[in-house]
Amino acid sequence: MLADNETHYSSGSNGTYNFFFEDPRFISILKHRGTNHTTNIGDAIKVLEDWRSKYNITVVKECERSEYCIGEFRDLILAYNSIHGYVSLLVCLFGSLANALNVAVLTRRDLSVTPINRLLKWLAVADVFVMLEYVPFAIYSYLLFPGQGERPHSWAVYMLFHMHFTQILHTASILLTLSLAVWRYIAIKYPTYSPALCTDRRCTIAILLSFILPPILCIPSYFVFTIHKDFSYDKDENVLSKVYFVDSNYNGSLYQLNFWVHAVLIKLLPCVILTVISAWLIRALYRANNRKKALKGYSSCLPSTVVNGKGNVFTRKPTKRSKAERRTDRTTKMLVAVLLLFLLTEFPQGILGLLSGVLGKCFFKQCYNLFGELMDALALLNGAINFVLYCSMSRQFRTTFGQMIRNRCAPTQRASSHTELQTTYV
Repeated sequence: MLADNETHYSSGSNGTYNFFFEDPRFISILKHRGTNHTTNIGDAIKVLEDWRSKYNITVVKECERSEYCIGEFRDLILAYNSIHGYVSLLVCLFGSLANALNVAVLTRRDLSVTPINRLLKWLAVADVFVMLEYVPFAIYSYLLFPGQGERPHSWAVYMLFHMHFTQILHTASILLTLSLAVWRYIAIKYPTYSPALCTDRRCTIAILLSFILPPILCIPSYFVFTIHKDFSYDKDENVLSKVYFVDSNYNGSLYQLNFWVHAVLIKLLPCVILTVISAWLIRALYRANNRKKALKGYSSCLPSTVVNGKGNVFTRKPTKRSKAERRTDRTTKMLVAVLLLFLLTEFPQGILGLLSGVLGKCFFKQCYNLFGELMDALALLNGAINFVLYCSMSRQFRTTFGQMIRNRCAPTQRASSHTELQTTYV
């Protein structure tokens, strides 16, 4: 694209630009302005391109000479960006299936009654919609038409929808993850008050707020990002074409407000809260592990057999933690893993957004856009890997998932065994 907010020109040999108004083609364009503005603009651009080649004029875009995010690291990120379409498509396909399985398992009767599982279910719902919507975007942008300069207006409309849709649902995932952390913190820190505080009604309110607040928090971005029109000139084929794209207005307080809301309120503040809660949960797990080791050491010091006053010999059973305590620790470990993966994904995005608001549009164009594909991949991977965490760290989830698969794969055998059981009772 030729235009980019502000453009500066520098000449190689001549120090003046009086030739702009000496070229008869340019004067003719000014004199014969018609109703077809696209043709006039196209002719003017062609004249300017001829001048640029003839007089060795260098076109320097405003942020082209900034020194943000340069060097070998930039080349590494650009190398990943070239394969991002294939990576994101694979992650989305796997993640969509995995989150659909999460929803199917977590809606089973024995799991759906727990508020934590309800939050995890709606987290999977938000993630699966993000991934399903990302699939057509990845196919069109990276697989079918990579690097395409000419974009129709319909594609710009879809891009605007894609940006707002994914941002809203991803913000809902952030709020649901924050609710999970707070829920678990209350359950472990205040076990006495937990039944009164962590009720089903409050869980429903937390889920509703997680989906109602994101459209409100994202209001500034609705006005900042709009559809822009530009012209792309192919010098080899001498063809001028319209280009529609989504960009923001970098001037004004609304642009700054959007970055502060997005970076601080949506990204960094939840990350700070989750970091504190995760550190406390890890400390609670560490103390539980030390208590377990202490109980084992105490049991090993006691004699295995005890003789009472009547000469009867009894065998002392080793001290074990209750089944409820072991399940609590497994659930806490699983949620800590979910929180840490979330922090690994969201903290870099929040920091980049904050720096974009502080350093301005050149940092946004040179760095934030550079890391955009990588940040997308991390966010998609974070949502796709939860199924693996649940299966590896939750025995109840594995058991329920196994039963569901067996019931789906062998419905006939299950029906026949049920009939035999009824006959036996009759």
